[in-house]
Amino acid sequence: MSKPVFDSEALISMFAQASAKQGAQLRKAVSDATLMALQGRELSLKNIRSTLKAVAQASSQGVAQNLTAGLDPETLLDKAVAGMDDAMLQAVHANRTALATLVAQGADTHNKHLQKAMADLEKMEDTMFVAFKKAANGAGAPLAGAWGQVMEKLQAGGTLSGGQATATVEQLADQMQSAVRDSRAAGMRAAQAMAESYTAMVSGVLLGMSEAMQAAAPAKKAPRK
Repeated sequence: MSKPVFDSEALISMFAQASAKQGAQLRKAVSDATLMALQGRELSLKNIRSTLKAVAQASSQGVAQNLTAGLDPETLLDKAVAGMDDAMLQAVHANRTALATLVAQGADTHNKHLQKAMADLEKMEDTMFVAFKKAANGAGAPLAGAWGQVMEKLQAGGTLSGGQATATVEQLADQMQSAVRDSRAAGMRAAQAMAESYTAMVSGVLLGMSEAMQAAAPAKKAPRK
C-alpha cells in the first residue's frame, strides 16, 4: 500500500515553530495536508485511517518539539485534530454526492456497493478515533496527557465529520424509502389501471366468444305444417 503523500517535514516544522496565536493557520495547514494525502487514492477506510495516522503523527512530532514554557500542547493538538476533521468533512460531502447519484439512478438498499458505502460512512468517526489513538500511543510521555485530554473531548462531543456522516446515511435511507414508496405507488396505479380496463377486456372477449358460438350453431329447422 502506498504511503500518504504530503509534506510531513513542513507540517512538523510548522507545529514546532507555532505560537498559540496561529491556531487558524495550523488548522488549515493540517486540513490541506490531509486532503493532499487523500487525493488520488481510493477513499477506503483503510486509506483514510493510514492518512489520518500519518498526519496526526507529523503534527504530534512538531508539537513535541515546541514544548516551550507557557505553550499548551493540548491547544496545538486540538487544532491538528480540527484540521483533520475539516478534511474528513470534505470526504463525507464527496461520499454524499456519489451516493445521491447512485440513489437517483435507482440503486436501492439491496445494492451491495451502496450498502458498503453507507456502512463505511457510519464507521468514519470510529476510524478517526482509531487513527488518533495510534498517533497518541506513539507520542512520547510529555504529550501523553495532552493527547488523552484531546481524545476525551472528542469521544464526549464527537466530530463534525462524524455527525455529518451519520446525518448523510439517515438522509439517504429516507430518500431510498421514499423512492421505494413512489415506485410501489406507481406500481399500484398501474395495477389499478389494468384492473379498470380488465373488466372491459373481459367483456370484449366474452362478446367475441358469444358471436363465435352463434356463428357456429346450426340453423334451426322450420316447423312442419
